[in-house]
Amino acid sequence: MSLTGLVIAVGTFVLVQHLSLKPPHIHASIPPQEKPALALPSIPSIAVLPFTNLSGDPQQEYFSDGITDDLITDLSRIPKLFVIARTSSFTYKGKAEKAQSIGRELGVKYLLEGSARKAGGQVRINAQLVDAASGNEVWSQRYDREMGDIFKLQDELVQSLTTTIGLQLPMLESGIIVRQRTNDLEAYDYLLRGLEEFQIMTADQLARSREMFEKAIALDPGYADAYVMLAFVLADGYGWQFDSQPKALDRAEVLARKAVLLDDSNSNAYAVLGLVTQMKNRPDEAIAAAERAIALDPNNAVAYAILAEISGYAGKPPGVRLAYAQKAMRLDPNHPELYLFEIGWAYIDMQHYQEAAEALRGAIPNDPYTHVGLADAYVKLGREQDAKAEAAEVLRLAPEFSLAEMRKRVPAHWDSPGGRQLLDALRKAGLK
Repeated sequence: MSLTGLVIAVGTFVLVQHLSLKPPHIHASIPPQEKPALALPSIPSIAVLPFTNLSGDPQQEYFSDGITDDLITDLSRIPKLFVIARTSSFTYKGKAEKAQSIGRELGVKYLLEGSARKAGGQVRINAQLVDAASGNEVWSQRYDREMGDIFKLQDELVQSLTTTIGLQLPMLESGIIVRQRTNDLEAYDYLLRGLEEFQIMTADQLARSREMFEKAIALDPGYADAYVMLAFVLADGYGWQFDSQPKALDRAEVLARKAVLLDDSNSNAYAVLGLVTQMKNRPDEAIAAAERAIALDPNNAVAYAILAEISGYAGKPPGVRLAYAQKAMRLDPNHPELYLFEIGWAYIDMQHYQEAAEALRGAIPNDPYTHVGLADAYVKLGREQDAKAEAAEVLRLAPEFSLAEMRKRVPAHWDSPGGRQLLDALRKAGLK
């Protein structure tokens, strides 16, 4: 039942008691039915709850209310974002309602709540994004600013927070949470922008994500996560033959080591270091780095996927690669496309080509090596036309792709029977 419905029900009950002047008749009754929850929209949905004035001065209420109003207005302008109107949001002002109840009543997935405090020429804004279904905080941010022009300051704070929310919500809908580990909000926004581009995984998007991560580092040279992501971009661009710069992999290693130096507890820093050192054909270092990543965060699915890849190239039994890849997918079951690549290649190593093809068909479609694997599997299954179609897709995604460059950029035992069979199959598919 909504709060309004509860007030009406209680008011009606009291009115009846006063009119009848009789004690209530107690008997077993059917409890009132709870008001049905509103269906969630098909796009990210949010309600901005009135920010609390912590200044201790009721005269400062205009500032916290102004922050709330401006956030609602600016968020409403973001395409593909469902925002509850001010009139509904402000019905919760000063009330201690549970997030789950508000989410049900308003039919939204997320709540933005916060507080404002002005004192001694300083302004502090705290903001928290909450998952309405669970009541759990997804992320929080704190803004400390000199007072200056109060309205200009308000605009600045709203713009920063709106940008962050607009970038973060689509990622949250995909199950991706990006923690803010920098005090520079602009650097954090650039990291989010870069991640948004990086998810698409084409040559153009990789170039744009690289630019965003470079800007984040320029703004905050101590931002470990930005170094991590720039290292991933350079390594992927080099391995996929999107990046022709011969020193790209060397720079990726420098960036990965810088990330470790800045934050020795950053699991992803060790994960990308493992990926890069494997690509530089130093498997022992790579395994040690990936294992360190998992020791720091036993739930890091990406680290398990990287360890799977390293195991495939380091001469480990194919079953080891498969087990690591399956562990990664178990930790992140909502994103199977990220791990089916490793599962598919593990099956290729095991010469289970039908299973390999089934897995790779569900892997990331913009990765050229998804189609390299499919071309290999289809040749060995006698489906040469399908193999040629996959080879054409490789060249569409990476027009400069060549087997000679693959041998240079992707560590493998090319002189082993398995390596020679792979190269022969790819030539039959039409790759040169």
